[in-house]
Amino acid sequence: MKRRQFFKWTGMGLALLGGGLAAGRAMAGNRYYSGPLSDHFDGKVFFNPGGEEPRGFTDLLRWQFEGGRVAWPKSAMAGSLPATKPEQRVDGTRLVVTMVGHATLLIQTAGLNILTDPVWSERASPVSFAGPKRANPPGIAFEDLPPIDIVIVTHNHYDHLDVATLKRLGQGHDARIITPLGNDTIIHAEHPFTGTSVMDWGDRLDLGNGLVVHCEPCHHWSARGMGDRRMALWAAFLIETPGGKIYHIGDTGYAEGQHYREIREKHGDIRLAILPIGAYEPRWFMKAQHQNPQEAIEGFHLSGAQFGIGHHFGTFQLTNEGIDDPPKALTTAMAAKGIGTDRFKGLRPGQQFDVPMRIA
Repeated sequence: MKRRQFFKWTGMGLALLGGGLAAGRAMAGNRYYSGPLSDHFDGKVFFNPGGEEPRGFTDLLRWQFEGGRVAWPKSAMAGSLPATKPEQRVDGTRLVVTMVGHATLLIQTAGLNILTDPVWSERASPVSFAGPKRANPPGIAFEDLPPIDIVIVTHNHYDHLDVATLKRLGQGHDARIITPLGNDTIIHAEHPFTGTSVMDWGDRLDLGNGLVVHCEPCHHWSARGMGDRRMALWAAFLIETPGGKIYHIGDTGYAEGQHYREIREKHGDIRLAILPIGAYEPRWFMKAQHQNPQEAIEGFHLSGAQFGIGHHFGTFQLTNEGIDDPPKALTTAMAAKGIGTDRFKGLRPGQQFDVPMRIA
């Protein structure tokens, strides 16, 4: 296999490769986290209770060699997407979300600025010279960011945990990092953030002034490279604000809707659900860890959320589907459920959603 093709396997694919190779030999403990056993931690690695483990090296090779990858344009939408300079603050119960790209969103409400899985780097990869390259520029220039108060990092895959961007944020913003168990080790190795909150599934973090963050389960996995598969936890987050609850998932498999039912039962009314809709083909390989647009809409329906945003598409090519396949499939799924574009939006970089309080 050519070296160039090898590195097209992306940050996720390279992590899969490392995890698959490491599975064949004994690993000496967990390099990121040491803590008590739980229903999702066996003393060495985290797992999805009753769920599926990520596929290994043999299946990775099968995926890469069987073809079916739709080519993306080299510069998909550069110049056609709006460059957005967001407000410095959004006060009260008003809620504005701006898409930066992929899983990076700026959430503004109650005078707070929250970033999710910030990636401003050119590639989502363990190396700077290869791997998936941005198909479009960030929807907000880094220099145009308002002061960032909170950064949520959902898990450690390279398209979600970008240490270069986190270091830039640490140098220019007084932000608190909120992340699941073990990810703080990776983050602090690059920049020693003074305000870091590390959470396990079920934990509750009260930040005052009506802001409470809950760490909740989702069906995914983690790895950065050779030998660290599932050594850091992955999570969804439920954010209570004065204007309502925001449910954010960075990555998840649908898992028969289990977590969507649980979130509705535990937290009740949700104003906004931010859900992944991309990186889902081929289904035999991706289904357990990445939901497709139809499953995202099923989950949105089960969660009972008033409004929704689809993300995790159109910026980094991680899997086989074409760049416009997720929004097309999203439109079909929404129509089948009778959900209008006023309720659920697949945002492109630079686009904003000023989220209503309630369905009209």
